[in-house]
Amino acid sequence: MSQTDLPANTDILARFRVVLSHTSHPGNIGSTARAMKTMGFSQLYLVNPKEFPSDVARSLASNADDLLENAIVVNSLEEALSGTTLQVAMTARRRELAQPLQTPRQLAPELLSVAQQGGEIALVFGTEMSGLTIDEVQICNRLVTIPTNPDYSSLNLAQAVQVFCYELRASVLDDVSWLAEVPRYADHDYIERFFSHLEETLIAIGFLKPDRPKRLMPRLRRLFQRARLEQEEVDILRGILRAAVEFERPQPGQENVPRRR
Repeated sequence: MSQTDLPANTDILARFRVVLSHTSHPGNIGSTARAMKTMGFSQLYLVNPKEFPSDVARSLASNADDLLENAIVVNSLEEALSGTTLQVAMTARRRELAQPLQTPRQLAPELLSVAQQGGEIALVFGTEMSGLTIDEVQICNRLVTIPTNPDYSSLNLAQAVQVFCYELRASVLDDVSWLAEVPRYADHDYIERFFSHLEETLIAIGFLKPDRPKRLMPRLRRLFQRARLEQEEVDILRGILRAAVEFERPQPGQENVPRRR
């Protein structure tokens, strides 16, 4: 691959947004902006940062001030993920997670394939001290971890962002397998509307008891997230849900006739 090919290929990195959730120290925001710009990434989203804007962040951004000036500050992770097709949670957690953990290198071809088809991808990072919460991780549909030295696994926030961004950039420059055509996957908002519809339907047909929900919805969420649904598949499932509710609704003159199960 010639050097003249690089800028056009790396344009695909504009489809990625880095999301920092509840960052406590502004210096980490500045260092993250620097790490992103070094690797060719530009979209920075901040979920309820403790302090921003900040002179400390600017001083550590080291000529990546434009990323800070254009950073989008939101009140919730849901807002930061709006419009995305894939949401990738950076986590070291292994317990309580049904989805498999992958490394950035393993996940890069899939992410680039989605970006090539016009999808928007969120790379989600948690707080400096404790990372993402279980609830935040469950909103995402891919999990990634950096395989550090098990005897000393500490990475600061900007380092973790830079490692992930580097692996994506390296995949763009070294491999073209991600150019293969991929289906039109349902984006985050589309999937969330499906989950709301699913829960409403399960309650309506008596399968889910609102006062005793147990862990049904989180388990169903994990099941469908593993499937990575296409938009057309979501439409089919929602059609089935509508039909199920219609089936349960008594027809005129049949109010007292029991339904077959």
